[in-house]
Amino acid sequence: MNSGYRLAPEELAAQVSALGKLGETTSSLVSSAGRLAERLPRLGTAPPALHLAARLREAAGQTGLTGEISGANSELNTVHTALRDSVAEYQHAEQQVADALRAAEGSAG
Repeated sequence: MNSGYRLAPEELAAQVSALGKLGETTSSLVSSAGRLAERLPRLGTAPPALHLAARLREAAGQTGLTGEISGANSELNTVHTALRDSVAEYQHAEQQVADALRAAEGSAG
C-alpha cells in the first residue's frame, strides 16, 4: 500500500496558468469597479436622488465593491506567485537530482 504523495508538475503548471488567467480577469474587474465608483449615477437633482447617488458611488468605491475586488485580486496574486515559485523550485530540484543520477551512472560505468 502506497501512502506517500505523488507530485505531478504538469498538473501544477496547468493550475499556475489557470490562476494567471483568473488574475487577469480579476484585474479587469478591479478596473471596471473603479470606473463605476468614479461615475456619479444620474438619478436627478432632488436631495433624495443626490443622496442615493452618493451612496451608490460609495458602495462601489475603495471601501465597497472596488475594495473587495482589489483585496481578492491581491490574495489571488499572492497564491499564484507562491504556487508558481513552488513549482519552479520543485522542477529545479528534480532536474538537479536527475543530473546527479546521470552523473553517478556515468562514473559507475
